[in-house]
Amino acid sequence: MAEVLSQSEIDALLAALSSGSVDVEEIKGEEKKEKVRVYDFRTPDKLSKDQLRTLQMLHENFCRLLTTTLSAQIRSMVDVQVVSIEQLAYDEFIRSLPEPTILSIVDMAPLEGQILIEIAPAIGFAIIDRLFGGKGIPSVENRPFSDIEEIVLEKVIKWFLSCIPEAWENVVQLTPKLKEIESNPQFVQIIPHNDVVILVTLEARVAQGDGLINICIPYITIEPIVNKLNAQYWFSSIRKEQTAQNINALKRRIGAARLPIYAILGTTEITVRDLINLRPGDVIPLVEKTKDPVIVRVGNKPKFIAKPGTRNNRMAVKILDIINGEEESDDWS
Repeated sequence: MAEVLSQSEIDALLAALSSGSVDVEEIKGEEKKEKVRVYDFRTPDKLSKDQLRTLQMLHENFCRLLTTTLSAQIRSMVDVQVVSIEQLAYDEFIRSLPEPTILSIVDMAPLEGQILIEIAPAIGFAIIDRLFGGKGIPSVENRPFSDIEEIVLEKVIKWFLSCIPEAWENVVQLTPKLKEIESNPQFVQIIPHNDVVILVTLEARVAQGDGLINICIPYITIEPIVNKLNAQYWFSSIRKEQTAQNINALKRRIGAARLPIYAILGTTEITVRDLINLRPGDVIPLVEKTKDPVIVRVGNKPKFIAKPGTRNNRMAVKILDIINGEEESDDWS
């Protein structure tokens, strides 16, 4: 980022140019010099900018799924966003972690190897407090998690893992499985120290706690699918033609949805005076007769014409016709 000069510095520079104490040609010569960019051959960049952008889009989708899942489970405000994606040595990542922390080792079948998901303790304590009936306030003391809290954390991490398959489905079908949870980063060694990893950093706010979530993906783990991490493959997978299997799966999901159904027995109109004077025992005559069919509504939409009656000592309606003659073309059973 270019340095911004203050007004006093600008005045001093103009004065120096006017007096000749600063050589303009010398300044131009310095600008023409080639700028050197530092490159560390021990940790070369494995992924291109396009592949990193694809990973960012993938994890932005993961954040949306995780936000929805956690909000539903803890019934509180949750916000998760991607902060950065970078490439670095595995040892550099491990040394940057606090102790204690929440460090999960996850198998990513069918890919070889494992990934790490590190969750800030403040987020873990906030979720636990919320699940135990609190307001989601993180612990003020830096302490390890108890045995009961670790059992709860294992369930929470499985919620995290449930969002991974859908987020990655346009690249590869994954089946993540939690292997173990560790609190001391120094005890975790999934790859050699100098191997390159992709570090995805997420910023999360859960209830009244906030912190970072780090996803450490060894390059060697995703190396077989690196050629799929490009925008062209990503969008072509999204726009792929729907197969019969996808359509049937969608039908099953919609078919299992629950809808409110109302049977309208009758209607009428009364004056405001009559409404005010209504008392228990008063009778309101309806327009419809007892033998008239009734309208059955699905949600707020009139859908069927039915006959009222009883069945097994319960009120019931028998469908006589479909309104507007609409007929279902598919079997949802």
